[in-house]
Amino acid sequence: MYEDVVSLAESLFEEATRTNERRLLVLAGDRARGYDALESILDTLSVPITATTLVGPDDRLRCEQLPQANASELLGTTREIVTLDAHDELRPNALGKVVGTVDGGGLLILLTPLLEAWPDRHDAFDDSLAVPPFPLSAVTGRFRRRLVETLRAHRGVGIVDVDTERIVDSGLTNPTPRGSDEQDATALEPPTDSRFPTAVYDACLTADQVDAVAAFESLLADSGGDDGQSRAVVLEADRGRGKSSAAGLAAGAFAADGLDVLVTAPRSRNAAELFDRAGELCAALDCVTTVDTRRLETDAGGSIRFLEPAVAAGRLEDADVVIVDEAAALPVSVLESLLSADRVAFATTIHGYEGTGRGFSVRFRDRLAESDHDVVDRTLLEPIRYAAGDPVEVWAFRALLLDARPPVDSLIADATPDAVQYRRLEPDALLADEHLLREAFGLLVLAHYRTEPNDLARLLDAPNLEARALVHDGRVVSVALLAHEGTLPAETRAMMYEGGRVRGNMLPDILTSQLRDEAAGEPAGLRIVRIATHHAARSRGLGSRLLECVREEFESSVDWLGTGFGTTPGLLAFWRENGYRTVHVSTTRNDASGEYSALMLAPVSDTGRELHDRHAGWFARRFRALCTDALNDLEPDVARAVLRSVDADVDDRELSAHEWRLVAGAAYGPGLFDIDPGPFRRLVSRYFLEDPAEIELTAREERLLVMRALQAREWERVADRLEYHSTSQCMRALGDAVCPLVDYYGSAAALEVRDRFR
Repeated sequence: MYEDVVSLAESLFEEATRTNERRLLVLAGDRARGYDALESILDTLSVPITATTLVGPDDRLRCEQLPQANASELLGTTREIVTLDAHDELRPNALGKVVGTVDGGGLLILLTPLLEAWPDRHDAFDDSLAVPPFPLSAVTGRFRRRLVETLRAHRGVGIVDVDTERIVDSGLTNPTPRGSDEQDATALEPPTDSRFPTAVYDACLTADQVDAVAAFESLLADSGGDDGQSRAVVLEADRGRGKSSAAGLAAGAFAADGLDVLVTAPRSRNAAELFDRAGELCAALDCVTTVDTRRLETDAGGSIRFLEPAVAAGRLEDADVVIVDEAAALPVSVLESLLSADRVAFATTIHGYEGTGRGFSVRFRDRLAESDHDVVDRTLLEPIRYAAGDPVEVWAFRALLLDARPPVDSLIADATPDAVQYRRLEPDALLADEHLLREAFGLLVLAHYRTEPNDLARLLDAPNLEARALVHDGRVVSVALLAHEGTLPAETRAMMYEGGRVRGNMLPDILTSQLRDEAAGEPAGLRIVRIATHHAARSRGLGSRLLECVREEFESSVDWLGTGFGTTPGLLAFWRENGYRTVHVSTTRNDASGEYSALMLAPVSDTGRELHDRHAGWFARRFRALCTDALNDLEPDVARAVLRSVDADVDDRELSAHEWRLVAGAAYGPGLFDIDPGPFRRLVSRYFLEDPAEIELTAREERLLVMRALQAREWERVADRLEYHSTSQCMRALGDAVCPLVDYYGSAAALEVRDRFR
């Protein structure tokens, strides 16, 4: 039974091995028959069970098994055969991670329903797209339809109907044999004056890898002089280019030289390739004394050790060099903490395999540029683990749009708000126009740190999502992803209020469950999930123009427009200029961005205005307490921007005559802020909320008011951060900053004190 299927699998595997490429085999049809065929294939192929992984809900084979939710554990590892069971669900993120795990000469096997019926079946991933109040029946199957089309269209993809044992497509490419000149590796020369041993470069397989390893030499302590300059190396590559191997060779060279190398990654198994290459090098140098999967020691006193990211951040001073593998799979906040190391390297995958979006490229690279580190960048392009032009990589990039790009700069050079057209990006239109889909999704990928393969499925299938764009001569220059939220029935709102969670309704969920407003989920809202403008057309008002068009289209059908994002002064200013006002700031940092998140509303009906006004008022009153508690480390510039983006009446009780005398006495006389900070805190909060044009304070003075009056940071820390010569000078500066507030807001009692001491 299944002789023809097994024979096809053998042929695909042989062709993959001969060409150092990979092949994909789809076993479509009944699930049980699919597993029967799979077992026959695995019993026949000469692949050790340790080199095989099943990604699916059940432990049906004798090999390693992971659910799709845990596919990230495969990052940084390789397998000869990986099977993905897509019968119960298909998570696009998991598919992307699994593809990158298959080594050259290997097979990726997909177990699927019959391809003709698969797009119309609902699975567990569709369940996550059916956000209230939309039913599961409203979720479409466009993503799977497109996926099936790519499977049928791409070379190197074999398809079998296991119900009839019919080979629909062999997937064999019958490549022309390579000439001997192609098979022989080009001789690789180490860089001139290299400081690593020659054996390090002898172990490299491509010129890219030689260049990458050489970049690590910049981390040697005496490279370029003993000036104490912090240094960083960034290696970027698609999967299979040898970045982890390059990092491992460099780590081995460091350890052989007696240095202590601290390695971190999302999981220890993600750094397995790095440790393997380092161990092989140190063995070749005959300097290994101890080696295991998490530690290597050399006879020169050097070592390579793995620590989990949270632990590593606290042990940086113990290491000479820090290497971060699969960096893009770590939260930006963790990456930022690792910048405390003087010598640090980051190795990361470019095109979204990590599944956490592009936090590294979009957010962390800005932090790195602002740091004190001299940065050396290297990009590895030439594949190592499989041949260039590998059919499975080509298929995966198209199927998941991993390499989607916005239009080239020259095509949108003349785009201005007056020269663009507003367009609805209907899912059917996107499905029918691959060029339009790639431009729109590529813009979202490059401009936002959280866009991931799952978002492609959401864009095509989720009933609560819509997309809008500005186009210039048919090219996408700005795009917005919109989510319908609210209009939730009373029972759902009660469930949320009592501690339950509801998918796809971020703003109503937080306003209800955290801020205790059971009515918040009743009004109809539209949340701007993502908005992105082409980098070559920014600062022209295109993002604002797109938001204006969205408002004009939807203002008659919803009660509010809203958004949520990682707070920065620039983003807060952008949304404020477009009519959005802050109603909440999270009390914990976002794992992906490392920032506190802000929620903003722009009411467009009386009902929306009522929702906004009560939350804005509540937020304005609680923000002072948050500043001395959960938000005491909020950046002062963010705090300034947050308060200025709140539209709330200042209905706080007026300062009493005694309190005014305390404030005015500290500002103009011998009084002390520390006697009673409360009145100062209320006055400073009022100043930022009202933002009167008549009061002119410098940015430094405003930061001082935030850090000392609102956040109650210690005088010494404030003085050091704001570069005052002493705490006494910092104290006097605070009094000077409060003077214009007393002049503008002060009661008769305050002005009497002022006039007495002025």
